[in-house]
Amino acid sequence: MRLWSKFSELVKGKLSLGARILQLGGVKRVFRQIFCAKEGEKLLKASQCYLSTTVGPIAGLLFISTQRVAFCSDRSIKFSSPNGELVRIHYKVSIPLRKIKRANQSENAKKPSQKFMEIVTMDNFDFWYMGFLNYQKAFGYL
Repeated sequence: MRLWSKFSELVKGKLSLGARILQLGGVKRVFRQIFCAKEGEKLLKASQCYLSTTVGPIAGLLFISTQRVAFCSDRSIKFSSPNGELVRIHYKVSIPLRKIKRANQSENAKKPSQKFMEIVTMDNFDFWYMGFLNYQKAFGYL
C-alpha cells in the first residue's frame, strides 16, 4: 500500500502542518483551536500517522486527550459543497472516549514492523490508524 501518491505532496503537507503549529504556538494550541477543546480537557499525546479511508490513507496528526481521540489531516482536501462549489477543508475525526467500544492493535503479517491501531465505536464504526513514528507510545495513551 502506498501512503502518498507523490512524495512532494507529503513534504508540502508536513511543511504546512509545521508552519501551522509554529504560528499557533505549539501542538496543544493547534488541538484546542481545531477541536474547540473544553475547559479541563488535557492533550495527552499527539502523533503523526495516517488514517485509512475508502479513498486511501490520509496523513495527519492523531490527538489523544482526556476526553477524546481526534485526527486532523496535514493538508486540506477538496469536497463538493451542496451548491456544487469545490471547497477545501481539513479531514477531521473526533471520537469522545465514552463512545469508544475498544481499541485493537494489529500488524501486517508479512511486515511485522507495520503496525495498525483500530478504534471501534459503540455504533460499530471502525477507524484504522497506521504509520506511527512511535506506535507503542501512542497506543499506550489509549
